[in-house]
Amino acid sequence: MSRIAKNTIKINKDIECNFNDGVFFAKGKLGEMKLSVKPSFTIKISDDEVSVMPKNDDTKKDPNWGTIRALVANIIHGVSEGFTKTLELNGTGYRASVAGSTLKLQLGYSHDVNFDIPKEVKIECPKQNIINLSSFDKEKLGAAAAKIRSYRKPEPFKGKGIKYSDEFIFRKEGKKK
Repeated sequence: MSRIAKNTIKINKDIECNFNDGVFFAKGKLGEMKLSVKPSFTIKISDDEVSVMPKNDDTKKDPNWGTIRALVANIIHGVSEGFTKTLELNGTGYRASVAGSTLKLQLGYSHDVNFDIPKEVKIECPKQNIINLSSFDKEKLGAAAAKIRSYRKPEPFKGKGIKYSDEFIFRKEGKKK
């Protein structure tokens, strides 16, 4: 039986939530999102909280109960406050810049790497070696950050590459003579 799924989700007054025909819909100041929910679960919306409930006792053991509750909580948090990730570029000559809807990355290759920014994700470069990503959709934000990081993953000897700001790179000692 899920412990996370039993918890209710608090919502603000500025968030508008609906649940009709197996589709949960949330609208807030940052955007609007919807989620299709399995038919064995229902979502109850009251004044200031939302809860995910199974329709019968057999589905109380279903692990999807906690997953659906987490997805609904992420949607509510996303449309009200949003999500952010920060990437750092470490390496000589590594830099990033935003030009229109493209992120230009210079990562030590013979060519620049151009990344097309998804429309749900907003990217800023306050410094040449820092990339700030923000979005109301946690899934698209994580996918965009992982794609940018995959162009040059951090290596364990000098730590060169693109890493998350809160990531720790385990360093290796290298060869000895």
